[in-house]
Amino acid sequence: MDISNVIALLSGVSLFLFGMLLMGEGLKRVAGNKLELILYKLSSTPLKGVLLGTGVTAIIQSSSATSVMVVGFVNSGMMKVKQAIGIVLGAILGTSITGWIICLSSLENGGSSWVKLLSTASLTGIIAVIGIILRMFCHSTLKKHIGDILLGFAILMTGMSAMSAAVSPLRESAVFIETLTSFKNPLIGILVGCLITCVLQSASATVGILQALSMTGAITFDIALPIIMGIAIGAAVPVFLSALGSNIAGKRVAFVYLIIDVLGVLILGPTVYLLDAIFAFSFMEQIMDMVGIALINTVFRLAIVLLLAPMIRVLEKIVSLLFRENPEEAAEAAEMDRFEERFIKHPALALEQSNRAVCSMATKAQANLLRAMKLIDTYSQDEYAMVQAKEQIIDKYEDKLGTYLVALTRIELSMAESQETFKILHTIGDFERIGDHAVNLSKTAKEIYDKRLALSADAQKEMAVLRAAIEEIVDNTVRAFTQNDIALARTVEPLEQTINDLCDQIKARHIWRVQTGDCVLHHGFVFNDMLTNYERIADHCSNIAVAMIELENGIFDTHEYLCDIKTGQEEVFARDYAMYTAKYRLDSTPAEALAGKDS
Repeated sequence: MDISNVIALLSGVSLFLFGMLLMGEGLKRVAGNKLELILYKLSSTPLKGVLLGTGVTAIIQSSSATSVMVVGFVNSGMMKVKQAIGIVLGAILGTSITGWIICLSSLENGGSSWVKLLSTASLTGIIAVIGIILRMFCHSTLKKHIGDILLGFAILMTGMSAMSAAVSPLRESAVFIETLTSFKNPLIGILVGCLITCVLQSASATVGILQALSMTGAITFDIALPIIMGIAIGAAVPVFLSALGSNIAGKRVAFVYLIIDVLGVLILGPTVYLLDAIFAFSFMEQIMDMVGIALINTVFRLAIVLLLAPMIRVLEKIVSLLFRENPEEAAEAAEMDRFEERFIKHPALALEQSNRAVCSMATKAQANLLRAMKLIDTYSQDEYAMVQAKEQIIDKYEDKLGTYLVALTRIELSMAESQETFKILHTIGDFERIGDHAVNLSKTAKEIYDKRLALSADAQKEMAVLRAAIEEIVDNTVRAFTQNDIALARTVEPLEQTINDLCDQIKARHIWRVQTGDCVLHHGFVFNDMLTNYERIADHCSNIAVAMIELENGIFDTHEYLCDIKTGQEEVFARDYAMYTAKYRLDSTPAEALAGKDS
């Protein structure tokens, strides 16, 4: 084989790999990023997992891509290891579809004129022309992606033809035949198949090369089988490498891919060779063509799935024993593992992750606020320290989410995805600020405790009313956001206005008490700090609710919305405002009545 043939072979491999990539990406884009969501949501049982893994991998043409995606699901807590194992088994089977697609290039050897019309050259030319027309002259994004699929297929077939032509002279090479004969040793064949797959990072590409070599007529069954077994093991390596930075659960899934393929080889390989030693199978020396290689690959992978699918629980226990986790470390790591960089290329999944994360952030902010308000009445140093610790986690959520979503905005997003990204970016700052106000309140509680300050009875009653209103507005806001309840979000603004009124009334009452000597001036600083924090918390709740309603109505103008609710929606706002005003009404006192203060 001279240097020109080597260059032609490498060129063919390059085109083949690029064609696979282009076709797979086009298929994923045509699916509208729905494949990932389907894979995540519809894998509740092992059988569903196997079927979905097979289907998705057949579409995106890569078992490694499917498995890496699943590692991301498990790493972020969206999927259990047991679910993921079923999908991995399906991915191992689904990747064999590429070998059957490659078999189309062998049709040109047929005698029928209709078959020759479907030869590699004819088929590739027709598909390439259609793909170019769709890619260059159509304005529809969908049609452009379909063009990418067709062009990818054409490039793949061109690469396959180039590989076949490059290796054609090898059929006359005694050195090549002798080298291939050494692959009859199963261990050597497995090693070669594994190494080539590790280098190319694609089992389908290695199978394609083996199919190209089969055109020389020198590949027999006993040569092809160990190489295909090695290809299966080699395909698991890039998945395992991708999980090196994952948590324990992610590593378990990545390693289970390797375990499945190794077990498949250890069980099926010796079984075939033992039966051959007993029955002397005649097909072991049969010369393989492209279809034969594709068939061996599919049957071998199907046998692995049928053999190990009933053992999913056993496989889960094996990887659990190999990768043990510390419960405390796992809990801490899980806080930030939602932000999976693997999903940035899949906006639907990235937004699903971001929504789960911001909802978790919201509930943590609410819980921390309640914890801080409780400190004002019953101070505890442990609870105070807990507020500070939880605030650090909330801050990390904001940092991680902001960085994650900014990275997401750099890729192509649909209108709905852009709006969802806007909503999350618009609200994470407000949830983080609610957490900050919880810290402020905890510090006020500490000051009250350390200095042994005591508010007057009237002040305590007024603050109890205000705190109840704050608890309700935060609860309404968090529930509205996490449940995407627009009707509940509309209750926030009238309640926020009620809280503003309450703060104004309480401030006026407190000033009157200071003037009459019922409260001392030093108490006033602590009192005003609490009022300011409560008022700001209500403002942030209003911001979050307004962002939700703007997104729903397509307004994107806060001032316009706030004007509208007091004009176009005046009746609804007035009704809710009247309800909350009555619900959170301050008790009047004789002194305030004489002072002319509304109660």
